[in-house]
Amino acid sequence: MDTSFGKKEKLKSQKTIGQLFTEGKSLTIFPLKLIYLRTEQQEVCIKAAVTVPKKNFKRAVHRNKIKRLLRESYRLNKGLAFNNTQGNFAFLFLYLGKDMPAFEDVASKMKLLLEKFNARIHEKTNA
Repeated sequence: MDTSFGKKEKLKSQKTIGQLFTEGKSLTIFPLKLIYLRTEQQEVCIKAAVTVPKKNFKRAVHRNKIKRLLRESYRLNKGLAFNNTQGNFAFLFLYLGKDMPAFEDVASKMKLLLEKFNARIHEKTNA
């Protein structure tokens, strides 16, 4: 399994991000929230983006640090989602907490969130 998080895997389309907020389904394991949406054919099966609200973290350095933590924890755990899904998805990870997290906390919650996503997807396909 490739554990990089390259340019092709990053979600940059404003149109798709807008669709995520309007039509996307969400899962939450505090302090992380995953908004996902099945998308049209892409070059990779999952495109992901991360965001941290300015309301909770006024300073850009703090928001950027949390985004780096989110991207790294996704990169290390993305095999859980890539290996167990059929179809194409767009992911948006939101950080909901109000305190600066430790990497271990973010990584463990990311793993739980991706497992919950897999369970929900398999539940839908088997129903």
